Amino acid sequence: MIAPAKSPYERDLPAAYRAVRKLLSNPDDTTQVFVIMRSLNGKMAVKNYQRLLKTPGGPRLAYRRVELAERFSDPAFIASFAPGTVGATYRDFLSETGYTAIGLAEISNLEKEPLAEHPYAWCARRQRDVHDIWHALTGYKADDPLGEAALVAFSFAQTGGLGWGFIALAAVLKNLREGNKGVARAIAEGYRNGRKAAWLMGEDYEALMHEPLIAARERLRIGEPVAYVAIGGEVPVSSPQRTHRPT
Repeated sequence: MIAPAKSPYERDLPAAYRAVRKLLSNPDDTTQVFVIMRSLNGKMAVKNYQRLLKTPGGPRLAYRRVELAERFSDPAFIASFAPGTVGATYRDFLSETGYTAIGLAEISNLEKEPLAEHPYAWCARRQRDVHDIWHALTGYKADDPLGEAALVAFSFAQTGGLGWGFIALAAVLKNLREGNKGVARAIAEGYRNGRKAAWLMGEDYEALMHEPLIAARERLRIGEPVAYVAIGGEVPVSSPQRTHRPT
């Protein structure tokens, strides 16, 4: 008898453990970050999709199933944002970092799989694709290891994904052990800000991108990254680093 295929939404603790060991031995091994996410965050997509259906406007978003990586890679869409908007901040982010939405999608697809036509898989892609928008909304810099770690903690609070939580906790414990209390406080602040904020997965991002950034932060109850700014946001920590660039 052929064994049934393993559900992609089940947790794979052995794979996560192996990836964690590799990441701890080489913090620059970005691939292991995505292995951890894939191994631990599967149920996050199920839970968040079901939650999306219960939010105002959520069923419409689920019905439309816009692939945000494609939308955020449309030059005309990116050029349409007025100064001072969330989208303009994201556009500046793309220019300053060289990152791309499609690039993030490509490096996260570890096994080069075709796009899965399933609502849970779409929800997982949606979480991936708004990551850089969350950098713009929160003020945590993407080209700064501490900024990534703080946003990882923010993402754990928002989504409940264990992969996010594990990496954030590892960064906090590492810096406490090394005496970097300010760094640990900044990462913990990211988690608290994520807890206090509105649920960002329920947002219509095509509309949100046209909102003034300051007004959007206020509406979504996104707190200022006080602890992060206090230490300059440039202190090295073991956290996911990204290398995707424009093609």
